[in-house]
Amino acid sequence: MNRRDALSSGLTSLSGLAGLTATAASAATPAMQAPASQVDVDTLRQQVSATETAFARTMAERNFEAFLSFVADDAVFLNGGDPLRGKAAIGAHWQKFYTTPGAPFSWRPDLVEVLASGALASSNGPVANPAGKVFARFYSTWRLESPGVWRIVFDNGYEVCG
Repeated sequence: MNRRDALSSGLTSLSGLAGLTATAASAATPAMQAPASQVDVDTLRQQVSATETAFARTMAERNFEAFLSFVADDAVFLNGGDPLRGKAAIGAHWQKFYTTPGAPFSWRPDLVEVLASGALASSNGPVANPAGKVFARFYSTWRLESPGVWRIVFDNGYEVCG
């Protein structure tokens, strides 16, 4: 085999390997497959808003198991500088908010944004006491795990001035 044939053969092998690598990478990241021009950000924004609203409803309905179903296994709740890492730690900490008959607080999204890729979203909004007085704001990051299924991956909040 001369150099030209060897080079051609090598490039063909590399081309095949690159194609295989690209195929494997795209299969491993389904949320990132669609080009940004094909992602309907408005629809995804509505999905995330509905998901955040359903997540908040778990508090009003006192449904702790439903609360956990929205939390990604690898989620981190920043918890005012004392991070809770993973669904188990988050659940252990948040269960106390579900033990009384009445919800100790409520929240709702008032701002939702989605990356052009459609893979991540941010939701923000007020947190109110049972009387409806806003005392904090939350901010959450959601990850698209499969079509139409969003799970929270980061969460935190901060108190607002009275």
